[in-house]
Amino acid sequence: MTKATQFCVGLSNAPGTLAKLCGTLNRAKVNIDALSVADTADCCWVRVVATPPATAKRALTKARFNFCTQPVLAVTVPNRRGELERLAGKLGKAGVNINYVYGSNGPGASSTLVFSVDDLAAATRAVGH
Repeated sequence: MTKATQFCVGLSNAPGTLAKLCGTLNRAKVNIDALSVADTADCCWVRVVATPPATAKRALTKARFNFCTQPVLAVTVPNRRGELERLAGKLGKAGVNINYVYGSNGPGASSTLVFSVDDLAAATRAVGH
């Protein structure tokens, strides 16, 4: 479990815009650890946890992307049934509201879940090991 920086990037809902964002991060040697895209007819919001975050911020600024940052909780869990339920239960018992969650599976037996919560400190304590 770790506190992470999430970048919320506004993009036009048009061909090639996601590729431009990913290319900007790739050229800056930034890894995309988790990604979520939500769209409307005209635009989309890309939520991305990227490392190292300071390098990602410089690259996005230099490329003139519109973005903001938000602290989130990134939790590495075994890639098995019931893990999201387990963590959501812990957060609920601690009185922490989950605004949204998204995940990313990598090679191997683990997954990363990214939580936007109303109380990051309480969430960190609730899911801590």
